[in-house]
Amino acid sequence: MLDSAIKIPGTGVTFGLDPILGLFPGVGDLAGAVFSGYIVLTAARMGVPRSVLAKMLLNLGTDTLVGSIPVLGDLFDVGFRANIRNSELLDKHLGEPEAVRRSSRIAIALTVVGLVVLAAVAVGIAILSVKALNWLVSR
Repeated sequence: MLDSAIKIPGTGVTFGLDPILGLFPGVGDLAGAVFSGYIVLTAARMGVPRSVLAKMLLNLGTDTLVGSIPVLGDLFDVGFRANIRNSELLDKHLGEPEAVRRSSRIAIALTVVGLVVLAAVAVGIAILSVKALNWLVSR
């Protein structure tokens, strides 16, 4: 229901309630995150390992964060489909628990490395910006 309830006629594109809810700034994205959290909660109750739950939360967080950007976030929601991703993770875990656990650990590690690199780049840009402003002011 959240990611693929409605098919656009003449295309293979489907979308669900998540992008529709996202049209309501703030409240809609929060409501979508609450509904999406049900899948993660169900997985936790089923005993899914922490690494898989972390990957599911990463999907949910990405969907909520990027989805909160007006209009572009809703288009992102149509393509990213966090709920389908999380449902597939749960299904795969039930079929191949060790493989999903291993791939989730790798995804989390790569995400952490990516965030560290992103933070380093942001700090570097900030430093260069301050130096450039200082250079302009001192001329």
